[in-house]
Amino acid sequence: MRYTLKDYQADAVGQVLNRLAMARDSFHRFGQASQFSLAATTGAGKTVMAAAVIEALFFGSDEFGFEADPGATVLWFSDDPSLNEQSRGRIQAAASELDFRLRVIENTFSQATFEPGMVYFLNAQKLRDGGRLVRGAGGESPNADPLTWVKPDMVQQTIYDVIRNTVEADGRTLYFVLDEAHRGMKVARDRETIVQRIINGGSGAPAMPVVFGISATVDRFTQAMKKATNRTGLPPVEVDSGLVQASGLLKDDIVLDIPTEQGAFDTTMLRRAVQKVKASTEAWSSYASEQEEADTVIPLLVVQVADKPSDADLVRVLDAIYEEWPDLPLDAVAHVFGTHTDLLVGQQGVPYIAPQRVQDAKHVRVLLAMEAISTGWDCPRAEVLVSFRPRSDATYIHQLLGRMLRTPLARRIPGNEVLNSVDCLLPYFDRETSKSIATMLMKGKTAVDDSDQGGGDEDTQKARRVLFDPVRLEPNPDVPQEVWDLFEAIPSVTIPKRSVKPIKRLDALAVALSKDGLVPNAVTKAQSALCAVLDGRAVQYKEKVTHARQDVLTMSGEELRGRVGKDGFTYKAFDVAADTRAIEDAYQYAARLLTKGLAGAYVNHLVGPDEEDIDLLEANIIVASLGRVPEVVTDVEEEADDLARRWLTQTRVARKGLPDEPQAEYDRIQGMSTHPERISLRAPKVTQADRKAREKDGTEHDLPVRTGHLMVSEDGTTPIDLNEWERKVLDSETAQPGFKAWYRNPSRATNESLAIAYKDGTGDWKAMRPDFLFFGSQHDGKIVVDLVDPHGHHLSDALPKLRGLADFAEKYGAEFRRIESIAETKGELKVLDLTKHHVRQAVRDATDAKALYESGVATAY
Repeated sequence: MRYTLKDYQADAVGQVLNRLAMARDSFHRFGQASQFSLAATTGAGKTVMAAAVIEALFFGSDEFGFEADPGATVLWFSDDPSLNEQSRGRIQAAASELDFRLRVIENTFSQATFEPGMVYFLNAQKLRDGGRLVRGAGGESPNADPLTWVKPDMVQQTIYDVIRNTVEADGRTLYFVLDEAHRGMKVARDRETIVQRIINGGSGAPAMPVVFGISATVDRFTQAMKKATNRTGLPPVEVDSGLVQASGLLKDDIVLDIPTEQGAFDTTMLRRAVQKVKASTEAWSSYASEQEEADTVIPLLVVQVADKPSDADLVRVLDAIYEEWPDLPLDAVAHVFGTHTDLLVGQQGVPYIAPQRVQDAKHVRVLLAMEAISTGWDCPRAEVLVSFRPRSDATYIHQLLGRMLRTPLARRIPGNEVLNSVDCLLPYFDRETSKSIATMLMKGKTAVDDSDQGGGDEDTQKARRVLFDPVRLEPNPDVPQEVWDLFEAIPSVTIPKRSVKPIKRLDALAVALSKDGLVPNAVTKAQSALCAVLDGRAVQYKEKVTHARQDVLTMSGEELRGRVGKDGFTYKAFDVAADTRAIEDAYQYAARLLTKGLAGAYVNHLVGPDEEDIDLLEANIIVASLGRVPEVVTDVEEEADDLARRWLTQTRVARKGLPDEPQAEYDRIQGMSTHPERISLRAPKVTQADRKAREKDGTEHDLPVRTGHLMVSEDGTTPIDLNEWERKVLDSETAQPGFKAWYRNPSRATNESLAIAYKDGTGDWKAMRPDFLFFGSQHDGKIVVDLVDPHGHHLSDALPKLRGLADFAEKYGAEFRRIESIAETKGELKVLDLTKHHVRQAVRDATDAKALYESGVATAY
């Protein structure tokens, strides 16, 4: 793979491969067809995940412990040729091994079977009546005789013959990937007939052995598959939308602009949209200059017009744009209307551009569209949308905006909430009607398409905000530099992941440190350190290694003997020497545990430059033997973990001077931790906040403001959206002698948010993000920080979070003046000071959070 998979992507790929192995086994052993789906929100990287799956399917994968299927062929199907072309391009960009294995099935396709190790792309249009690939296939006539079918011109078989030949060939497995699997799964629709014919068999072709549906909304696919006969449904693979948002692949904030009075404000809002995209252009240019990046993000303005706009409508749009942006080149405007033809708007030509080309066509700065541009389309550089759709078309606006949520650089920009947001201007909406848009977006339903308006992610993406005309906040000039210095020294921690591989983590870290010149020859040093551990453990666990060696070199079996006419069998055990193929298999098993890189490095370490000590086969046997001893593998992983932590600690200050992109890679590596590990906060640069609160009944009111926050508006204030006792705590803390500043800790996973790890009721690691940090000066003038977290004791996570806070205070308490958890009980605010040992012990022994706040270890706030 050319890309490094995000943690959630790797987890999903592993699950998909597991399902495919089950489906393949079921088909070849029992002739049973299977199906399952991958469900992931828009922007999760479904095609990248699919590319990793296909690469492992064809070539095997040590990372996922998956053996290659030498008879595998993938048939990738969608209802749109442009979507197929876009998917093919993305797979090619992601998977280096698949460069020459991706083929679009054209009407001239004439092979008798699909080749193994190939991905074929097919769309529904080519299979409709009269199409050259299916001409005479007989699917529309119940009386069709396969012997008299008229084949396509100069083609000896139809596409259904090719499918049959491939499925029936010995040792072959045909994997059917249905892209955007939620589309067209209604029986009444033409495409559904075609899809069902392919999946369930028809026109002379057998049922597809393995069906793998990919979509953000798979309900319709799942329901259709339940109706299929003789097909086993495997459990779906579902990607947590919250993990996608936390990964930085999707923008965090969606800013909605709407009129607050009656009137014709379409061109007024369009001019505002132009101003926003120009400001975005300047901001991205400044960021590229700051980071010394060669490629600058070129923001795109998307103008969504009503159906069948008149020439006068389009002229008015272009006039408004060029009046506000007079130096915009004439070739900078294009359209993606369904006509697929160039337009003449007034005296200006507006060319058609294929949706999948927009992202790379950097000269296009304004894109005219109607409904959702295209299924599967996305354009990470699309930063601003202005829609002239009426309020009744909320779904169309939502569909298009949902396609604009990818971050341009596939990562979050540290400290800058404006660059992590997308703007949507709605001239024909008001506060009330815009709530439907906000509700859909907050729920993460970004993949709903015009053929499926009832799906979407049910999980609320808590990390995504929808803001109405927010206020821009920048660093408070009245805050002393000492406070900012202390802020960036405050400890935060990683949230451990499941199925972490410490050796792979060290490999990735060593490569990064060597590349950035922070630890010279880090790769060699890491391999040498782990080889030394293997040397030592070979001696320490000599007896177990010797026994494992015997297992590698011999195969144990059992001979069964029976006599004709007599019941029962006799059994006799036997041992035979393993051949080189069996030894190689044992070596590969060890390499999957120790990683291929370390296994190869240890073989070289044992053999030496001239193979003077031992030969290559003997070295492979030693590696295979060591890999069979669990204690050896565990000790190597622990050393890899320890060395990674030491290097991360040693380079913590030096890494702060790197540009954002390499720092993002270190953030990813740090996140691959097996235990909570210390990381640093990064100071925010630009943030934004709502000015008004919207109640459930539709009313709204100005949010109260406070001074002294680290991030403030031009007038030195910051809007606050807090409950009553959170405001009490804030006002009390800011009134204390020596107060310098306060910080509302963001509730989402960013570099600017302090995280504390805790284990939930199932034992999984989660993050708590305490509400407030308060900065003040002591009597000696030293700047100190207090961590204060008002939290309801009635919540189910109250006690697990308190325990996490206690563990955090145990380790890092000396770096805070106070670490306090506050809750209201019996009308009074009570506080637990976690810097005190007896309070931490009480928290660990407690069975009820409320009882803690009402006990003697809590004091009045």
